[in-house]
Amino acid sequence: MSLYGWKSTRILCGAISALACCAAADQPPNTLTAAEMHDGWTLLFDGKTMAGWDDPRLKTPPGDAWTIEDGCLKATAHPRITEDLFTARTFGDFELEFDWRISPGGNSGVKYRIQDHRFVAPSKGTFEQSVEQSFQHPVSQRPARGQDYVIGFEYQVIDNSEVRNSPKQTAGALYDMVAPSAQAARPVGEFNHSRILVRGNHVEHWMNGVKVVDSALNSPEALAGIKTRWGIAPHVYELLAKQPKKDCSISLQNHGADAWFRNIKIRTLAR
Repeated sequence: MSLYGWKSTRILCGAISALACCAAADQPPNTLTAAEMHDGWTLLFDGKTMAGWDDPRLKTPPGDAWTIEDGCLKATAHPRITEDLFTARTFGDFELEFDWRISPGGNSGVKYRIQDHRFVAPSKGTFEQSVEQSFQHPVSQRPARGQDYVIGFEYQVIDNSEVRNSPKQTAGALYDMVAPSAQAARPVGEFNHSRILVRGNHVEHWMNGVKVVDSALNSPEALAGIKTRWGIAPHVYELLAKQPKKDCSISLQNHGADAWFRNIKIRTLAR
């Protein structure tokens, strides 16, 4: 393609993305257009109930990490049980869209290709060692307090002002594995529109119309990130590096801070 053709295509894609964003802004929250329904999209949140989600409030003892507020699924700050909110359905290859808003200083995420989740008991070692110990000494009953850690890949949701160590932990990153190519997040307190595409091991992260990650879950960069963090936790390393489960739930992360999610919609992709 000529330089002129490439520039024209880039301008056209940008214009289409802008029009799509305008259309989304005019659409009532937590609804699908006729075109979206025709194209195979399904709402994962109706704006009013936990239908389609594994509601932790109904468990014993009941969880307090999630509630519904102003048409959003809301992660609550400092819950008794820190746990993600899981879809009732599992998905293989998919395209997911959602809006999110984070509180000042907050941290959250969306996890996919989830291999396991474990209640983690406190230990004298690192957090990673505590997760490894959860395989060696699993918690047999749901505790009244604790953390249910999810082992999977994460679209990072965060207040970027809190990131001190690595761009691989900024908003839109494939957390701790692949840094976003651009910082496209809006100011804290505003809603962002995000998109995740997973086909096989290929993954794309989009934010506010900008593709910020285009990688593979088994790329050298991703595998290096898994090794760096989870090399001391062989159970977790094996699950992330080899991904024995391909059809998995998707989860919204509670990381101890207020976070809001809405307009969550998905369509499955043919393999």
